Amino acid sequence: MNITLLDGPLGSELERRGLPLPAPAWSARAVFERPDLVSAIHADYAAAGADVHTAATFRTTPRALRGTPWEGRWEEGLQRAVALCREAAGRGRVAGSLAPLEDCFTPGRTPDEASLRREHGQLAAALARAGCDLLLVETMPTRRELLAATRAAAATGLPVWAAATLGPRGDFFTPEDLAATAREAAGAGAQAFLVNCTPADRVTAALAGPLPAACRQAVLDLGAYANAIFPGEDAWPPERYVEAATRWVAAGARIVGACCGTGPAHVAALRAAFPR
Repeated sequence: MNITLLDGPLGSELERRGLPLPAPAWSARAVFERPDLVSAIHADYAAAGADVHTAATFRTTPRALRGTPWEGRWEEGLQRAVALCREAAGRGRVAGSLAPLEDCFTPGRTPDEASLRREHGQLAAALARAGCDLLLVETMPTRRELLAATRAAAATGLPVWAAATLGPRGDFFTPEDLAATAREAAGAGAQAFLVNCTPADRVTAALAGPLPAACRQAVLDLGAYANAIFPGEDAWPPERYVEAATRWVAAGARIVGACCGTGPAHVAALRAAFPR
């Protein structure tokens, strides 16, 4: 069985290594101030066996950098992030991250349609110019923004993976809405549909619903990369995370990775469980 392995998170790993990441710039700060740390994390994920590496472009956007010391330098930061990832990833593919324009866990803040089209179009084109191998539309809390970003990414001609977050409690999408969103994402140009930035047990529940069948019908690769940290609980160790990922693969996932609260050890454990 051929499993494509995504890398792990940059944001929570940067914080774990001692770099504070205040909003709104969040991980974009590291691109400008600590490129050495960004490179080191990418290199650690490469050593752990990741096949696809996501550049630190989650918050290198005009909105996120507004009012920061790097205002107006978003495309410079984006190009730096992709170059850092490319250099450290070795032979792995580089994915450019297209994230929510506002907050991942506040669906009500999703901008209007015109803003979504304009800003995601601008970001997707810049990621393509920077030399990404594929575009990862990720952590989308609403169908509207996921589809708008997917269309913008597909317009570049690059492969597109689209990922939705179900939120901290797993209630942003019903199982039926998630399946319908996957089918629409295929129509918008995605080649894969994933669930990410959601507690691992909620991801397992989502993949037990109608989503896998919807992906098969739409000829979409199915994937997941979940959070291993939860309010009031200890972070899941790699072996527990792999147990959940094994259930995702049994449900049909062919792309697996790791999100907030994981690290290189989790990716290495996934590689051991799903060897090339």
